[in-house]
Amino acid sequence: LLVFEGSRADLTGGRAGGARVLGLGAAERPTALFCGNDLIAMGVLQGLYAAGVAVPKDMAIVGYGDLELAAGAVVPLSSVRQPAAGLGRAAAELLIEESGPGAAQHVHRDVVFQPELVVRASSLPRPAVRNPGW
Repeated sequence: LLVFEGSRADLTGGRAGGARVLGLGAAERPTALFCGNDLIAMGVLQGLYAAGVAVPKDMAIVGYGDLELAAGAVVPLSSVRQPAAGLGRAAAELLIEESGPGAAQHVHRDVVFQPELVVRASSLPRPAVRNPGW
């Protein structure tokens, strides 16, 4: 597991992260990337595409957030989608519970949401043999 931290969580940061991945030796290069958000993933995708790396054949990419732009990327981007309406509703309910009558007796509770993996072309199964040419 390799973890790259960048100073930007946008297309520019993604391009920089892609360049770092391309700078790794062939034995160190991952076959898949999970990016902290869709903008980073699209920047990585742009950088890899420009360098001739075939996505997903040579490297799969998954983003987070499922932005509308993800489906329209040069290689449609797989992404993790969060239930935004449910998150907002739960946040409002918790805020009301915390600030309303009886808040002093309130018992904290965990709220868990099930994200959804939206599979698109960027993470389709790849051939068993990796392209050694990149």
